[in-house]
Amino acid sequence: MSSEEAKVVVPRNFRLLEELERGEKGIGDGTVSYGMDDADDIYMQSWTGTILGPHNTVYEGKIFQLKLFCGKEYPESPPTVRFQTRINMACVNPETGVVEPSLLPMLANWRREYTMEDILIKLKKEMMTSHNRKLAQPPEGTEEARPDPKGPAKCCVM
Repeated sequence: MSSEEAKVVVPRNFRLLEELERGEKGIGDGTVSYGMDDADDIYMQSWTGTILGPHNTVYEGKIFQLKLFCGKEYPESPPTVRFQTRINMACVNPETGVVEPSLLPMLANWRREYTMEDILIKLKKEMMTSHNRKLAQPPEGTEEARPDPKGPAKCCVM
């Protein structure tokens, strides 16, 4: 039996249940977290993520809310990722808050084994890069969250 034949592909819903369980338990140093938007979403598509701004950057002391949408092709294809909180970052569209896959290598070169946790950690690391860490941020008072095009979230499970 070759190694390719021995590889087990975990079905989408089982994979998302694993990610939900991991997100609910809390991960790493607590500076990133995620959970489902709606506990009644049987397709487990809509998620909320949080990143605490890293120390010694312009993001320090801020809490950034994100929406992650896992389509039917997840985890074969990456989720769409959008900052709800206004942010100035090289890989984020300043108007929509969407993380541009072509500007974030992890999304551009997506691999099935990557997770939503990996994306949040990578975005936090991006905040610390030399080209992002000192970028001027939207003025205070414009930090209100962007409206969700699908309407307000019913529930956040963290």
